Amino acid sequence: PSRIVVSGDSAGGGLAASLLVNLRDKGHALPGAAVLLSPWTDLTLSSPSLYDPEIADPMLHVEGASHAAAAYLADTPPDHPLASPVFADLTGLPPLLIHVGDSEILIDDAKRLARSADEAGVDVKLEVWRDQIHVFHALGPFSPIARQALDAIADFAERQVIVEPLPAEPLPA
Repeated sequence: PSRIVVSGDSAGGGLAASLLVNLRDKGHALPGAAVLLSPWTDLTLSSPSLYDPEIADPMLHVEGASHAAAAYLADTPPDHPLASPVFADLTGLPPLLIHVGDSEILIDDAKRLARSADEAGVDVKLEVWRDQIHVFHALGPFSPIARQALDAIADFAERQVIVEPLPAEPLPA
């Protein structure tokens, strides 16, 4: 597991964080690192940026997030640490890289998770990307900024999970 980097975007970013908490709590080995892209980490919908009229994110709106949270949670309280990892004890988690755009409604979720991780002693790096929307990484083929962000993710993963190359084999004659 130490050579694995877990990653997720949006709700998947929250799920990736919850996976780490759950693995730790059950005493399982943790992956070497995690990359969380525009993570949705608070299903109570209490982050102020969700309601900021200055944020016009075309990818995600609070109304859609509210419906998705209700459908996902069913009878689970929205502040349950595995549903909303921003409320979990993050002590002992592997290094985290968190990317978020400054023009998306989940910016406060990302900042809050990064702050909680830092306070828990986790090696965490939060990168806020100027003028970027929710999961802007998906624009990689069309956006130099998205490609730059993807390169930063690759660099982080390579630093966290050092993989030794296989020994060279002789070429067939």
